[in-house]
Amino acid sequence: MAAAGAAPLLPVAAAEAAPSADPSGFPLLRDGTAVDIVVDAAEDPAVIRAAGDLQADVERVGGVRPGLLHTVPRRSELLVLVGTIGASPVIDRLVAQRRLDVSRVKGRWEASVTQVVDRPLPGVGRALVIAGSDRRGTVYGVYDTSERIGVSPWYWWADVPVARRDTVTVPAGPLIRKEPAVRYRGIFINDEQNLTTWSRRTREPDKNIGPKTYERVFELLLRLKANYLWPAMHPYSDFFNKHRDNPELAQRYGIVVGSSHPEAMLRNGVHEWEPWAEEHRAEDGTLPLYDYTVNPSVISDYWRARARQNAAYESSWTIGMRGLHDSALETKHATTVPEKVVVMNDIIADQRRILAEEVGPAAEPQIFIPYKEVLELYNAGVQVPEDVTLIWPDDNHGNMRQLPNEAERSRPGGNGIYYHLSYWGRPRSYLWLDTTQLSKVWQELRRVHEHRVDRMWIFNVGDIKSIETGLSFCLDMAWDVDRWGPGDVGDFLVEWAGRQFGRRYGSEIAAIRTEYYRLAAQRRPEFIDRAVFSTVHHGDEAGQRMTAYEQLLDRARRLGAKLPEAYRDAYYELVEYPVHGAWLMNLKYYWADRNALAVRQGRGAGTNRFADLAEAAHAEEQEITRRYNTRIAGGKWDGIVNPYPSEIPKAPGRPAVTRLPRQETSGLGLASEGNETGADRPLSFSSYTRDRRFVDVFNTGFLPLEWRAEASAPWVRLSTTGGELIDQVRVWAEIDWPRVPEGTHRPTLTFTGAGRSIQVPLLVVDDGERARRRARGFVEAHGYVSIDAAHFDLAVPRGGARWRTVRGLGRRAAAVEAVPTTAPPIAEDLASRSPELRYRIRFSTPGTFPVTVFRLPSLDERGKRRLAVALDDQPPTVLSGQAVATGNRGDAWARNVEEGIEKLTTRVTVSAPGEHVLRVFMVDPGIAVDQIVIDTGGVAGGYLAPPESYRRT
Repeated sequence: MAAAGAAPLLPVAAAEAAPSADPSGFPLLRDGTAVDIVVDAAEDPAVIRAAGDLQADVERVGGVRPGLLHTVPRRSELLVLVGTIGASPVIDRLVAQRRLDVSRVKGRWEASVTQVVDRPLPGVGRALVIAGSDRRGTVYGVYDTSERIGVSPWYWWADVPVARRDTVTVPAGPLIRKEPAVRYRGIFINDEQNLTTWSRRTREPDKNIGPKTYERVFELLLRLKANYLWPAMHPYSDFFNKHRDNPELAQRYGIVVGSSHPEAMLRNGVHEWEPWAEEHRAEDGTLPLYDYTVNPSVISDYWRARARQNAAYESSWTIGMRGLHDSALETKHATTVPEKVVVMNDIIADQRRILAEEVGPAAEPQIFIPYKEVLELYNAGVQVPEDVTLIWPDDNHGNMRQLPNEAERSRPGGNGIYYHLSYWGRPRSYLWLDTTQLSKVWQELRRVHEHRVDRMWIFNVGDIKSIETGLSFCLDMAWDVDRWGPGDVGDFLVEWAGRQFGRRYGSEIAAIRTEYYRLAAQRRPEFIDRAVFSTVHHGDEAGQRMTAYEQLLDRARRLGAKLPEAYRDAYYELVEYPVHGAWLMNLKYYWADRNALAVRQGRGAGTNRFADLAEAAHAEEQEITRRYNTRIAGGKWDGIVNPYPSEIPKAPGRPAVTRLPRQETSGLGLASEGNETGADRPLSFSSYTRDRRFVDVFNTGFLPLEWRAEASAPWVRLSTTGGELIDQVRVWAEIDWPRVPEGTHRPTLTFTGAGRSIQVPLLVVDDGERARRRARGFVEAHGYVSIDAAHFDLAVPRGGARWRTVRGLGRRAAAVEAVPTTAPPIAEDLASRSPELRYRIRFSTPGTFPVTVFRLPSLDERGKRRLAVALDDQPPTVLSGQAVATGNRGDAWARNVEEGIEKLTTRVTVSAPGEHVLRVFMVDPGIAVDQIVIDTGGVAGGYLAPPESYRRT
């Protein structure tokens, strides 16, 4: 990034560049002189303002500020010409003279061309011309240039430094930015308590998010090629129209302002209804209710006032109605669903009449958002006019609830989505960190676009901070939805990190973020709770998760230490703090679970040690948050990060722990893997998986004791065989396989100390090295077969549909998805009509066994979510997943979104030991499968699937 003439930082598919005739590029700054920027004084204010940002950006890079001119100088060797086709005489002259090719730009939505033109005007030797099809097209062309010279869109919001250099150039070749895949692309600032706190402390002490903050928001949106905003709307924030500078500012920037699902007609019910009701009391003095079946005229006038007030601004008008402050629609005189449908139709007709009378033809786009209970009414018959855009919501957790049918896809108003990257509400909130796996976002957004939902994408980003990476990805997809495929979503991270920190660091930062997202896909840190992950099964799955986090944090810190000092703040915000915070949130609950287990096991000193560790992790989490808020970037972000804002329900906090009074005793106790106490369940070893297993040896008191361990077979190796025991020691057992005779063996481990001897049984199965080398497919061991779905032996496409692998999706490295997502369901003759996955499995025992398919949640509230499973040529069994988002706590939908998977279970019959084929069929499209587990009698407790079974690769 610091090199002169750096290569374009634009996505290559989003902007097409021809080979440059001049390999040196066009200099914006050379020999201490910056090239002046010319933009016509009659241009749209949004274009003039953006040209001013380019002026500032060149100064950020080169230390010299260009001139910003409104007329072309009589003589100049070099110029930057900025203008909009049809609004700039200079641009139109170049087009008329065929000096500037706008054939792929003119008449398009928000498209632009950037091209070097020799001798464009009398007295001008050479010009970099930035021309847009409309005002925002020109603005985006300007910001493209800023990014190409090394100014990140996140230079202010994430403190990404601008590398300084003496010569600043951009490639000379024409660069065409085609119109975006989605017309309106933007964010919803929501549940913004932290943003409000920060804004009041650092930006506007007399306001709760006002124009000084929105200036920064608007600039960020435009630099990210967005054009749309639902502003902050909660009780602790000022409503957008409270400060008249806000809508005027949005108009000057070129931002389209709309409003969320409970804010019909740009009205903020939280703040505005009560004063309006106070001024419009009934004749008997009572306050009118926000109920259209009771006070239609008062409510209609309330909407009309805002339509008249904002008629001059480029706005998006939300029609329909919900209750005040994100509550359900109130209809005192309409109690049944059909009656409520009639009321909603009347509401829409009234609002349309108001917009026609007060705003006229400029009252577009108009949107209808069937959110929560309104979706039920829509499906029951609400008539939405054809030119209104339907905005389909997800379930608040990244799973689209419903997508348009063929009739809805053909509507002139088109379709959009409201998608959450941050959420406050049931069953749990996640507003602290950016934790939605990018491949999950990609999967859902691809599905959306395949259903021709391309008019509007709005993303709930909470407080903006911490969602930087996810938001960048979403807006990149909104511009060029085809750029990233199922196998290269991770490449986005490489490119994006390279833009922020330099290309040499892009791959490593991408690897860190990918693992961070994977761990969050197992369980968001905001969803962690007591006793979620097992501390006794599968090698201590909770402990292994903590090890993965600890290794990830170490990796992040080592890379951070290599970065130049100027990048440290940005790196902390974008990489290190999310990893560190997620680890500590999990860690304190891990130690709290170990503390509770220690109590159940009757431990002594170890109980208090785990309590100390849990509380230390919580204190460290508080400390790194204080550092973010008070020391990073010189305290710039005071109040922006808080895992526990007071208004968030169900946020994990400080887990309770138990402490024991000291007793002058000692005693030997143990718990072997798979057992909370004792060793009833043998430690299982297989020559295929070649595992290691643990035994926790602990002191039941507080006085030190001497202990020792001994194995009954010489080929059993222990990590330690004795010493002084104060609280606990974890002993790992492994098998020296070359020394083990083939067959099944049952050796023991004997632990002695404090006058006690305890035996731990082992079950060792050795089929021999030859069998291991010759094994085909997955091999049953430990009483189960565990399969990563992406590790299929064969994928069979049928009927125009197929299964594809999506890298970076799910709890492991990849998942498989049935596509296209618009394919028709297949419910009959699956073996001959349905796309199929095949997994070869070697069973050692016959019987009828449970099969659990771990599918990634997806919904269809007008359809079904099904797949089918069969063994060999047995008839397939259709499994039905949760298709509806209930919005409840504790039910199947809630469990699915908390865990990030849904477990679908059936049974298969293994007729005889040996090789068999497990077959998975698509029934409904868009289904994604992560893992498959067959329990042949050995699957114990555990939150995650058992470790993947052995397969020779």
